[in-house]
Amino acid sequence: MSPLPVSLACWDYDRTRALADGGVRPVGVDLTYLCLPVEETFFRMLRHREFDAAEMSLSSYVTHVAATDSPDLVALPAFPSRAFRHHGIYVRTDSPVTDPAELAGGVVGVPEYQLTAVVWIRGILADRHGLPVRSVRYRTGGMHSPGRVEKQPLALPAGIDVEPIPADRTLVDMLVDGEIDALYAPRTPRPSQPGSVRTLFTDPRAEEERYAAETGIFPIMHTVVLRRDLYRRHPWLAGSMLTAFERSKELVEARMTEAAANPTMVPWLSDELDRTRALLGEDFWPYGLEANRGVLEVFLRYAHEQGLTGRLLEPDELFAPETREAVII
Repeated sequence: MSPLPVSLACWDYDRTRALADGGVRPVGVDLTYLCLPVEETFFRMLRHREFDAAEMSLSSYVTHVAATDSPDLVALPAFPSRAFRHHGIYVRTDSPVTDPAELAGGVVGVPEYQLTAVVWIRGILADRHGLPVRSVRYRTGGMHSPGRVEKQPLALPAGIDVEPIPADRTLVDMLVDGEIDALYAPRTPRPSQPGSVRTLFTDPRAEEERYAAETGIFPIMHTVVLRRDLYRRHPWLAGSMLTAFERSKELVEARMTEAAANPTMVPWLSDELDRTRALLGEDFWPYGLEANRGVLEVFLRYAHEQGLTGRLLEPDELFAPETREAVII
């Protein structure tokens, strides 16, 4: 039997590079790896279903699953992107705000209300910093270019104030001009006036490490999805793709421990790995459902509390049944 042709859209990660260069090949699959920026991948997959498989915003996927009884995408518990997000909260340099709770009653810019990074930020600020989700007004739009809109339509409950900014404005300009009080974003702002924007937290890394130590959470940003019509015809594909993602990540993990000749340009990589493992555990970037169940439960609670899902989803609902259990040998 000839290998099944499968197109995969995914960014250029070290943990997926073996899939991109053919060093790891999913069993039974002739894989075409399309290296695309994440925003382009999400937009093209969500709007047009252009790829057989794709990296996908966790929030966009969760919203899709909750919005229909018959979702046409199904996920694998592979998570190519994870990130702490305390550093993604920005205010003007001269802002009097030094504590998140001081934003209550204010206006916050977000590129899209449903962005995964923004869901995590809102949830963390509500849980740990005294800023309820409904205590601020949200304004959506492009950070540096005008015209950005939500990739998927949202049906938010009453009490959550979300509106687009004017079509000719950008969030960064509005922040600098004082038209919004803060910006939650996954990308670093590039204001036209250098030095006009700062992070809300004086030491974001310290906040992120404190959060990790106290919660054990390393936030998931992206998962991997398959078109469900393809998966239904070839249910073995889910397991084959997940195994390939796992093997590609394992190659990077082994390479990072090479000591004789540093494989990266980071001079203190070994120390950084020790520091990360002391905080997050030996397998600090796990794939698989069970290893990530707690993180997923928190995210799904945030999505529901923030009006993105009409009911509280369970982690098992997100993934192909063939990928929910690990093979024990």
